[in-house]
Amino acid sequence: MHPEAYISSAKKEKKEKDLGCYRINLTLLSQVESAIQKQDTHMRNAIPAKVKLEVTLRYLATGDSLHTLEALYRVGRSTISIFLPEVCEAIYSALKDYIRIPSREDWIRIEHGFRTKWNFPGCVGALDGKHINIFAPDDTSDYYNYKGANSIILLALVDDEYCFSYINVGTNGRASDGGVYQKSNLAQAMENNTLNLPDQSVIVANAAFPLKTYLMKPYQTTPTRREKIFNYRLSRARRIVENAFGILVTRFRVLINAIDMTPKKIDPITLAACTLHNWLRKTSDMYITQRSVDFEDIQQGVVVPGAWRAQMRQVLEGLPLTRYNNHASRRAEAIRNTYAQLFETTEAVPWQGHMI
Repeated sequence: MHPEAYISSAKKEKKEKDLGCYRINLTLLSQVESAIQKQDTHMRNAIPAKVKLEVTLRYLATGDSLHTLEALYRVGRSTISIFLPEVCEAIYSALKDYIRIPSREDWIRIEHGFRTKWNFPGCVGALDGKHINIFAPDDTSDYYNYKGANSIILLALVDDEYCFSYINVGTNGRASDGGVYQKSNLAQAMENNTLNLPDQSVIVANAAFPLKTYLMKPYQTTPTRREKIFNYRLSRARRIVENAFGILVTRFRVLINAIDMTPKKIDPITLAACTLHNWLRKTSDMYITQRSVDFEDIQQGVVVPGAWRAQMRQVLEGLPLTRYNNHASRRAEAIRNTYAQLFETTEAVPWQGHMI
């Protein structure tokens, strides 16, 4: 069958959408075609790589059901369920250089970005974790999370430009109570200082994460004015990861609702979405615009929501607050206190008093 026969009905759509889900990006096709194109057999012709990629991109961008995709592309649901994760794996493999651990030169550039744009010197990333909802697997309750849903966890470190520097996906939702970050290879690399970071680098996170010498989190329990200023400055820098997740989900709407596939198939779907996010961020000026993300009205002392928030009825569920067995070290507390002092003195910004 000619490739156009598969996509004729899809071409009736009135409007092309972001990500090119109703058209094929030839650059991406050229990178994945050899990995996803199968050979024709005597029994049937293989589905063209172009069609496989288009179906996959539409699925990622819209979250359409397999039934809808079957009707649009005249390809069986069972066939789609087989090639979807295969195409996602090919996308991740082709674009993996867009989502790799930064080099030392990259870390220096990222720190400069956090220093100049987000007013947090020494910061090389914003960390957060989110639940990706899934249908309950038949043979286990391991994915049942604290919110009463089934999920896998996406842990991510985001740079100053809303790109993912590191992702870890696939941990079952129940594991969140034990501290997903502490079990990650990112935590091990930070603890062992093997990332080739600039001296005195830190990452910022919310209260769900442990305070470390390299991981700054907010003060809690009735903060003083100085501590409130620190919390604002940390929130200002950390907001970038929340916006990155928000943009990811509004562009790749498959991540909004529970995904009706096995966890093994959902992992490559999530990896592909994150990788495409970085690729589009770095190659398309229109992927993230000034209106896309939150910004601060420093005259009014408020945060103006980014456009992605209006497009979502719900955001990805964050990680729960976790009680950690070991208290923060005195050195970690001292580093946070030093930041708090600097933010009130030499590193103060004129508008921070309006924002606390």
